[in-house]
Amino acid sequence: MEDSDPSLWFTDTINPNFVQLHRVRDSVYSGKTSFQSVQIICTSSFGRCLVLDDKIQSAEADEFIYHEALTHPAMVLHPQPEAVFVAGGGEGATLREILRYRSVQRVVMIDIDQEAVDLCRRFLPMLHQGAFEDGRVELLHLDARDYLARSNDKFDVIIIDLTEPVQGGPACLLYTREFYSLVRERLGPKGIAVVQSGSCTLGELHVFTAIARTLKSVFPAVLEYQAYVPSFGGPWGFTLASEEIDAFSLSPEELDARLSERLAGNLRFYDGVTHQGMFCLPRYLRQELDESKTVITDEQPLFLS
Repeated sequence: MEDSDPSLWFTDTINPNFVQLHRVRDSVYSGKTSFQSVQIICTSSFGRCLVLDDKIQSAEADEFIYHEALTHPAMVLHPQPEAVFVAGGGEGATLREILRYRSVQRVVMIDIDQEAVDLCRRFLPMLHQGAFEDGRVELLHLDARDYLARSNDKFDVIIIDLTEPVQGGPACLLYTREFYSLVRERLGPKGIAVVQSGSCTLGELHVFTAIARTLKSVFPAVLEYQAYVPSFGGPWGFTLASEEIDAFSLSPEELDARLSERLAGNLRFYDGVTHQGMFCLPRYLRQELDESKTVITDEQPLFLS
């Protein structure tokens, strides 16, 4: 076959005007669950990739960047994270990072799509690394919003690791002010929430800025940050929310010392210096965040274009 054969390539549509092509070495799985389409492909550049509704969610070669960036700022800034809640994160890599912390006693992970989680457990062991078998984990296949509404439990850290808000998708009402109000209610004293917040690529900031503005309508303290994830085609946004939080309360040296004290194993992406850089956003991005007026609600949800 010639390299131009379309069957050799996976097209990841970043937006209607921008796509990223990945050469496919092997198709490991392709099918549909009750909630979404699922593909697991092996690419030449990024290894095995989890693809949900035709968008890459995790790539073997660089998933550590996304998952360390998502997990560790909240975990390290909390004084003593013991109870953690995860919404989404079906491939188990967020779970893997949480379980590095010696202080963690309980992790409740809610992912509505059991079929997708089972596929990840089977085909992506390099991502979860056995995290699902840890005795501290309670894995439930429910609606995360319904669980938080019914629960009286308090959590030190809540991690929202959902697919993007695609119309008709399983996560579209998990980005709203009403949902974030439930998250705030379920946080314990000094609790911290972190939300994966979409692309920070120029021209694609509407989801990132709207999530930040929506969180600011609920929480007194909100901090935005970003990390470049090559398989996603650009920088990716994250948002911390709490009653009170300071991203720079620890120097790089103090943060490294805290990581060394709290964690088992070594990180590949995140440390004190990287932490400082992630929270130093460029001027245009700070301006976009300041100017955004969009608050996502149940009546007016936001969908990825």
